Amino acid sequence: MIPKIITSVVTGDIIKSRTQVNPEVWIKVLKDALAYLSTDASYWEIYRGDSFQIEIKDVGSSFMAALYIKACIKSIHGLDVRLAIGIGNKTYEGENVTESNGEAFVFSGETLETLKKEKQNLRIKTNSFKIDEALNLYFKLALISMDSWTVNLAEVVKLSIENPDALQSELGKLIGINQNAISTRQKRAHLDEIEALDLMYRQKIETLT
Repeated sequence: MIPKIITSVVTGDIIKSRTQVNPEVWIKVLKDALAYLSTDASYWEIYRGDSFQIEIKDVGSSFMAALYIKACIKSIHGLDVRLAIGIGNKTYEGENVTESNGEAFVFSGETLETLKKEKQNLRIKTNSFKIDEALNLYFKLALISMDSWTVNLAEVVKLSIENPDALQSELGKLIGINQNAISTRQKRAHLDEIEALDLMYRQKIETLT
């Protein structure tokens, strides 16, 4: 047993993973994304082929973590990802993330099953119905843009998250395009609006903890 703490868990699965001729490509991208979010591999795991789970201890960062995973996966043509965020207590810490337990883990796992039935790609569950209701409406609206990201848009979102302080010209040099192209892609991805949603998310989640 461990002292009662609040944590966040993102559980997900890859959409249309079986359409990929070479699964090693997306598996490597997913592993790299999870390792970027947590250098301690005991806090994330890929299982059942195309499902995964990661614990994000900084609960305020859980939406941005989900966003990063989505950008990484959508940078591969034809793929997308379902993501369920659970926030709550952690009552048991196992040797790896799938052995740990508590509200956050249960909420996240149950919500992923709900997403499959509702054909929605991002949802959150906490112990506050009011917060869930508001954030899930915002997610639904944000997904209008996020689900439509092209490979190029997803690549720029991923790059922008990895380099939050970089100038557009600096981001452009990393992938061989000019500053105007970066600006255009960020606007088409609605990055400013999504970052505003992240700020609101952090404020609402702070009231839980």
